[in-house]
Amino acid sequence: MSDQASTANTFNEVADKALLAMKARAGELNIKGVAVVACFEGGVVTGWCSKMLVVGALKRPPAEPHPGTNFLAVAYSKLAEMADTLQASGSGARPPLKGEFGYQGGLVVRGRSGYLLAAFSGAKAEDDVKVSQAGLDVMTASL
Repeated sequence: MSDQASTANTFNEVADKALLAMKARAGELNIKGVAVVACFEGGVVTGWCSKMLVVGALKRPPAEPHPGTNFLAVAYSKLAEMADTLQASGSGARPPLKGEFGYQGGLVVRGRSGYLLAAFSGAKAEDDVKVSQAGLDVMTASL
C-alpha cells in the first residue's frame, strides 16, 4: 500500500470517529445540521480528504421571512475560508471572498503533517464551534 493510500485510510478511520463525536456533541446541545471534517498535507492546500455527516438535517426549509439554509453549503464555505486563511472561520482575518459567508463555527489547527479542519452548520455560531471542537479533539489526538 502506498503512503498516500495509508494516509487516506487513516484519515477515513479518524474522520468517522470525529464525525461521531460531533454528532454526540450536537445531540447534547439538541441541535441538528451538518458536520464536516477535512485534512490536507503541508502548509498550502492543493488537495484534501474530507468526510461529512448529516446530523438530523441537511437543510432548514424556507419559511417566511427566512429563505431557508443549506447546512452542507454553509459548512463547506467555512472549510473553504479556513483552507485559505488557516484560521477559524469568521475570524475576520480578511473580508469574506465571493462564495464565503464569514460565518463562525469552523476550526482549524496545525496537525503533525498538515492542517486539520472541522466545521458544523445548523445552530448558533457558539454552538457550531462547540460541535466542531469535539471533532477536532478526536482528529488532533490521532493525526
